[in-house]
Amino acid sequence: MVRDDRLYAFIIAHTSRSRSQIRRICVHKRWLKFSAFLAVALFCAAAYGIYGLTQHLRHQSVEQENARLRAENEKQRQQLNNLNNRVERVEDASRKLAEMSGVSPEEGHNEPAVTNGAGGPFLPLDDAGVVEYKTVQLEQELRAYEVALRERATVPSLWPVAGTLESGYGVRRNPFGGGSYESHEGQDIEADMGTPVVAAASGTVTIACAQNGYGNVVYIDHGNGLSTRYGHLSRIDVEVGQHITRGGHLGLVGSTGRSTGPHLHYEVRINNQPVNPRPYLPGAGEEEQ
Repeated sequence: MVRDDRLYAFIIAHTSRSRSQIRRICVHKRWLKFSAFLAVALFCAAAYGIYGLTQHLRHQSVEQENARLRAENEKQRQQLNNLNNRVERVEDASRKLAEMSGVSPEEGHNEPAVTNGAGGPFLPLDDAGVVEYKTVQLEQELRAYEVALRERATVPSLWPVAGTLESGYGVRRNPFGGGSYESHEGQDIEADMGTPVVAAASGTVTIACAQNGYGNVVYIDHGNGLSTRYGHLSRIDVEVGQHITRGGHLGLVGSTGRSTGPHLHYEVRINNQPVNPRPYLPGAGEEEQ
């Protein structure tokens, strides 16, 4: 007996009440199994494709996030580098200004001694915040140095010549004899003939010529009512209207005018009124008169 592996499906189609027709469709089991296997294979392939697409999209998302984080890290690193460069520039400028002004860093940045008591609001800082905070502090110190430099540069604070203090400010005996007294409006500094004379502060030359009593003299206006005078010069090396910086060369020591020998007559004036120059000479106190 031959085994029939075919499957039969019957479809009854009604055309009317009087007539009916039966159609028989035969499907072999082999094709049914193949169709089932093919359907399963297609389903697996589709599922794998969907899974692979999902993983690819997820991988792309991760890569994009990593790229964003790398870009953010690079940006922060660049900002830190810029801040560090900024700190170095400010530190260099502060150091140069401090050297120029004669102000030590401690003058503008006096920290109290450390004690056991400490406190205050908690303000946490990350690395970038620390660098930024340090930069702001340094820039504040730089501005303080600039102010100190401007103030010190226009206030007489240098010896105008290397020498020895002689006749001082105030009443003195007439150096030309006779036993009389006279008012001396400056400070005499004895020095060798031809010793360089410098400006005690920055300012503008207002007079540079020979005058009665002073001989060859230079006047400098430092602003804010401050001025200085340098008398008895053997040579004048500046001109009226010239801006002179602190320590700038003015001329040479001489003995021109009313003078008994080589020396510099140095005056400091406030609102054109003479004051004792000794407080403006570092290391020279009023008690030395």
